[in-house]
Order: sequence, then C-alpha cells, then structure tokens
Amino acid sequence: MRFPLGDWIDAHEGVRHHLGSSGMRGTVRHPLPSRADVRSATERELRDRLADLLGVSPARLFLTHGATEANSLTIEHLARRAGSRRPRARVARPEYPPLVDAVRDAGFRVAETLGPVELALVSQPHNPVGDRWDADRLLDWSEGARHTIVDETFREFSPVPSVQRLAIPRLWTTGSFTKVYGADDLRVGYVVAPEPERERFARFHGLVADELPPYSVAGALVTLAARDRILREVRGIVGRNQALWQSAIPGGPPLAAPVAFDDPVPFGGDRFARRCLRASVLVCPGSFFGRASGVRVGLTRRSFPSDLKAYLRVRDAST
Repeated sequence: MRFPLGDWIDAHEGVRHHLGSSGMRGTVRHPLPSRADVRSATERELRDRLADLLGVSPARLFLTHGATEANSLTIEHLARRAGSRRPRARVARPEYPPLVDAVRDAGFRVAETLGPVELALVSQPHNPVGDRWDADRLLDWSEGARHTIVDETFREFSPVPSVQRLAIPRLWTTGSFTKVYGADDLRVGYVVAPEPERERFARFHGLVADELPPYSVAGALVTLAARDRILREVRGIVGRNQALWQSAIPGGPPLAAPVAFDDPVPFGGDRFARRCLRASVLVCPGSFFGRASGVRVGLTRRSFPSDLKAYLRVRDAST
C-alpha cells in the first residue's frame, strides 16, 4: 500500500484504456547509467546541475528520495518551527492528496480561505486541474503566509522557469524525476529552501535524510545529460494529447500539465469512474483530490487518441 490514489491506479493497471497515470513511465525511456557512471557520480555534481537548471544557489538545494519525501520533510520542518500548537495551512482544492495529507499529519489545520496562515501550498502546474497560475495569482495565494511551498513536479512539461524567480517571501519549491522523465526507478527529488531558512533546514535535513543510492544519482545525471531530447519527446506527446482533450471537452483552462480535470461528470466522480472501469477505462475519482464531482484524466500515453474516444463513449452514454 502506498496511498489511496496510488493504490487505485495500481489496482487497475490492466485496463485497455489507461487514463490514470500522470507520469511518463512506460511512454518514454530515460538513459541508464553505466558502471563507470555509478562509480564516478556524486551528489554534489547532481546538486550543482539541478541548481543551475533552476537558477538557484547549490547551497539552497537539498536532495531527497522523491517529491513526496521533499514535501513531507519541508512540511514537518515548518510544523516543528510554528509557534502555534495547531498552525493553519492554506490549500487550494482540488489538490494532489499527499500534499493535503502531509500537512494534516504534521498537525496543521487545513484552510482554503485567504488571510494570515503559517503555510500556503500548491502544486504548479496544478494537479489535478492541469493549469498553471500566473505570477499575480501565485503572489495573491502566498499573501499573508509565513511560508509558501510550491510543488513543481509538473513544471518541465511546459517550457516555463521555476517560480523561484518570483519575489515570494520564504518560498520553498520541490520536484522529482518521476513525472516528466518517467524515471520512477530513480529515487531522486529535491527541496529548494529560501535563503533565510537554508542553514536551519540543512541541520534538519542532515539529521533525517539518508544519502541517495549511487545508481539513482548516476541515473539522474545521465538523464539530465539527455534532458533536451527527452523533453522534446515528452512535450510533443503531451502537447498533442492536451490539444485533443481541449477540442473534445472545450471550456476548461489552458493546460500546462499531463492531466486534466473533468468537472462535473455525470453521477459524480466516484460513480462515473466505476462506470468507466466497466468499459475498461481508468480515470481517477475527484474525491481523492477533495472534489468529488469530477475525475482526473491522464494525458501521458501514446494511445491517448483511442483512449479518449473510449472515455467519451462512456461519458456520452452517461448523460
């Protein structure tokens, strides 16, 4: 068992029309490191490479075993530092469930309203909606928050810079290799800490985080060496699928991620997702994301044109 959304996807992997995935695993391949790569790769080299791509100092970047660990460590660190016994965290629903679960488990009270909070967090581009907020919306979202966390796991699906360029006070960003690179076998993620928090977080990270496996470090480096080729392939596939989706289901926001949120759907998200399964179509119920009226649809497969037709047949038959 991982978490309910992951278990749902894993339990129905054998469907004919797989629209559950938000990553490129099984669609694109990343290069594998050689033995020599594994022997020579260092975490320092990987930190420097990632920091250069993000436009931040390597001293602010901390490696983790994935984005979930990156988010959890950051949230736990901030919860320990909060003065209130039950600090408030602002979340934009629908939202990727591990983010919401992590703040709850750390003792935060989850809120959706604006105003003073200890923490504001959001995935960008957004999971499950698939849109990307502009700078003004992100700045408004962070207003009144002592700290802001932006999960940028989907960022490289479109050619946009990190939100680190924005003047958001005490901004933390996270990311991983599992989505755009399809590198689920590489246990690599990262946190970028704000400069005023760097030394304090470094002490916490040093106490609770293990070193990465050498294979993962080497695999991440050779993957980054092939980054331009991989991103061209990924953006070509996902861009085509985004256009097909927005032609079939018009009226939604412009997409910058490998997912779309169909909301509302007939009968509500849970019941509609089960109807899809009976037609061997996998989508993710919106209840996992805090909005039960819709479903999340993945746009990552080469088979998406035929999978979309199967989905639309179920949708049309349900109206």
